[in-house]
Amino acid sequence: MAKIIVAGGSLGGLFVANMLLRQGHDVVILEKALGSLDGRGAGIVTHDALAEALIIAGVPVNESLGVQVNKRVTLAEDGHCLDEMLLPQVLTSWSRLYHLLKNQFPPERYLQGKTIICLSQTASAVKITCEDKSEYQAELLIASDGIRSGVRAQLAPMVQPEYAGYIAWRGVCDESVLSNYTRSSLFNYFGFCLPSGEQMLGYPVAGSGNDTRAGKRRYNFVWYRPADSTSELTELLTDTDGITYPLGIPPAKVAWRHIAHMRETARAILAPQFAEVTEKTPQPFLQAIYDVYSQQIAFNRVALMGDAAFVGRPHVGMGVTKAGDEARVITSCIASFGATPQALLAYENSRLTLGQQVVKRAQYLGRYMQSQGKQGNSAELSATAVKRNAITVMSETAVDISQLLAAGKAVPQEFQHSVKI
Repeated sequence: MAKIIVAGGSLGGLFVANMLLRQGHDVVILEKALGSLDGRGAGIVTHDALAEALIIAGVPVNESLGVQVNKRVTLAEDGHCLDEMLLPQVLTSWSRLYHLLKNQFPPERYLQGKTIICLSQTASAVKITCEDKSEYQAELLIASDGIRSGVRAQLAPMVQPEYAGYIAWRGVCDESVLSNYTRSSLFNYFGFCLPSGEQMLGYPVAGSGNDTRAGKRRYNFVWYRPADSTSELTELLTDTDGITYPLGIPPAKVAWRHIAHMRETARAILAPQFAEVTEKTPQPFLQAIYDVYSQQIAFNRVALMGDAAFVGRPHVGMGVTKAGDEARVITSCIASFGATPQALLAYENSRLTLGQQVVKRAQYLGRYMQSQGKQGNSAELSATAVKRNAITVMSETAVDISQLLAAGKAVPQEFQHSVKI
C-alpha cells in the first residue's frame, strides 16, 4: 500500500487519516501545534453523513455521541416563545469528536510540532520540509491544515480568507448553574434569539467527561454580532496588554472589558435566558467569521480538504460533516485509482462544486443578518434581504442540506444574485 501524509491533526485530518489507515495505507499526520488540540471549538450539529463518516473511520456511534433535542424555539427579547418547530437532532461537541477520532489513531503516527514550510513534487512523490528541518516523502499529501493552510498558501496563494463583516461570541455554560426558568424554557431545545442585525443561538451538549445526564450537561451558545474590519475587529482581537492577534485571539487572551461589554449588551437586547447563559459562562471567546472559496483542490499529488479547501460560515452547521464527506471521497478515490494524481483529480471532480455550494449557502444564510444591520436605500435592502422571521431562521440554520447540494440548489434561485462569490 501507499505512503500518505496528512497535514493537520484536527478533525478533518483525523477523519481521512483513520480511513486511509483502515484501508491499509502507511499514514502519518503532521500537526503543527504541540500538546492537545482539545478546547478548539465548542458545539457541533450532527447529521446522518457525519455518523456514517465516523463509522468508516472506525469510531462506534451510539447514544454517547451527544445530546438529543427534538424541538427548536425562538425567544423574544422578553423571554417568551415567538415560535417553535419540531426538528430532532443530536448535538455534540468538538472535544467529543476529537477524542473519539484521536483515540482511534496510533499515537506514534501523530507527529506534533511539524509546520510545513516547503513542498515539491516529482512524477512519483511529494517531498516535504518542516520548520524543524525534518523531511518527509510520500506518494500523496492530503492537506487538512485549516483556514490558514500553509500548504494552500504554497499551491494557491491567491486564495485568502475573506472577512464576512461580523464575529461570533461563543462559549459553554454548565447546566447546573442556570435558573429553573432558563432550564425549563431554553436548555432542552435548539434555541434562537434575533435582535436586529444579529443572531444568538444555542443548544445543549455533553458536560465534563462526556456526561449527558440531566444536570451535568452544558449549553453551547454562538452569538453573531457585526464588527467592522478596521477598528472594531482589531480592538476585539487585542488583549489587555495591547497585543493583537490578527489570525485569531486565544480564548484566555480575550480582554475582560470586551467580555464585560458583551454581557452588558446581552442583558439589554437578548432574551433573559440567553443573557443568563452569557453571564454564567466562565470563559467566553470570540471568532471572526470568514469565507474561504477555492477554484482548485487537487494539485497533482497534493489535495486540499476541510477548512484548507473551503470555509463556510457556521450558520450552515456542517463544517465537520463536510470534512467527513471529503475524507470518504478521498479514500474511495484512492481505492479506485491508487495513490495517484488521478485519484485526487477524481476527488476534485466530485467535491469542488459541492464545496463551493456550501460557501454560497453559508453566505446566503448570513445575508438576512447583514441586511438587517445595513444602512442603505430601501430598494437595495428589499433586493438582497432574506425575509427574517423565526420560522425561516429555524428551518434553514444548521439543517441537513445533502439533498439540496446534490440538486445544486443550496441557494434559492431568487437569492443567487445576492451571493457575492
